[in-house]
Amino acid sequence: MNAPFSSPAAVVLLVEDEPLVRMLGTDVLEDAGYRVVEAIDAAQALVQLDAHPEVAVLFTDVQMPGELDGVQLARIVHHRRPDVRLVVASGRTRLSAGDLPDHGRFVPKPYRPDELIEVMRDVLS
Repeated sequence: MNAPFSSPAAVVLLVEDEPLVRMLGTDVLEDAGYRVVEAIDAAQALVQLDAHPEVAVLFTDVQMPGELDGVQLARIVHHRRPDVRLVVASGRTRLSAGDLPDHGRFVPKPYRPDELIEVMRDVLS
């Protein structure tokens, strides 16, 4: 791995339609030293991905408005940018290892801030 992926300054694309959950995730990640790019749905996330080639991690909710859910978004991101690590969260759906491409990680909601940081460190190491 090259340095940006192991650095806490890595860029995380956070996709969450619930404003309070998005703000909490952003605060937790930024407090841990990550840079965060936000999106409210998959369509906006794909625009942000194209606009920010430095994105190292996609962190997305499964359920969100629009045509694509978080699992479909993860598959598209993996196809377009196989270098981007995948983290998918949900409070309603449980995913197994085979549901996400490239060893993507599933995080059940609600997650604790320390759990989120640990997952980010794991996927970037």
